[in-house]
Amino acid sequence: MDKINILFTSSGRRVSLINSFKELRDDVGKIITADRNNLVPTARISYKHYTIPSVNSENYIYELLNICKEENITLLVPLIDPELAILSKSLHFFEEIGVKVLVSSKELNEIADNKVKTYNFFKKNNILTPKVYNNYEINDINYPIIVKPFDGSSSKGVTIVNNERELSFFREYISNAMIQEYVQGDEYTVDVMLDFSGNIIAIVPRLRIETRAGEVSKGQTVKDIEIINATKEVIEKLPGASGCITLQCFKKDDGSIVFIEINPRFGGGVPLSIGAGANFALWTIQLLKGDPIEYDSTWKENVTMLRYDNAIFIGN
Repeated sequence: MDKINILFTSSGRRVSLINSFKELRDDVGKIITADRNNLVPTARISYKHYTIPSVNSENYIYELLNICKEENITLLVPLIDPELAILSKSLHFFEEIGVKVLVSSKELNEIADNKVKTYNFFKKNNILTPKVYNNYEINDINYPIIVKPFDGSSSKGVTIVNNERELSFFREYISNAMIQEYVQGDEYTVDVMLDFSGNIIAIVPRLRIETRAGEVSKGQTVKDIEIINATKEVIEKLPGASGCITLQCFKKDDGSIVFIEINPRFGGGVPLSIGAGANFALWTIQLLKGDPIEYDSTWKENVTMLRYDNAIFIGN
């Protein structure tokens, strides 16, 4: 196979992840980025950057196909939630021009894209998850609770509500609001890598020590066997899981593991897993080349990531 040209869409601030692919120089050729905005950090580290319309634009898929043809793209990697369902419905257009889209099935993305559907999936499969209250149950709520948009991402709009008065306000203030049980405990993001047939390659739990704007700013890898085994059970029930899947869960004081979210893409904190030795970037390229990969648990635990802002200067 010739060197693999990769297109990262909605690339934004994902410099660390993209650099992990750039380091694979023996196999990776051009790194192309695309975003609605030209003033994004990743535009300055890629071979070429394209400004594209919003994911909701009728021209979105058309524009991506044109970029893929122009740049001889082999692999397309979407990086935000709103893209996933749209791309999973359009795979045949990319397959026709020889492009692999790193995305799970349409069914899985529809489950993950709607928090109510996520809740229903967990309940149907007997996976512990916080209760979601319907309109008939709101008079019997034990506060505090969480109010959040059922179609949100990156923790946008997630609000802790402490009483009925606050609930009345935030149900109106937050678009597409859903009401969810408040869970306390240690919060984890779990990065899972699967091959294109859905076989698990690695599971890496990351303790979320501190977050900013919904993305982990301080985290630590933890080889918690209970979380790893619980994650395996979830992954085995997901329909058409492929590539990188990120799960969010809490481990409560009583040891129970409660799952709250599914994100079928590279999570914002995946550089920590890569830094601990779970090389998601390398595995992605090896899968694309058809190389077999065995389950890998050799990544290091207690690796801590402390993220900070850096600056790129333009026009110097």
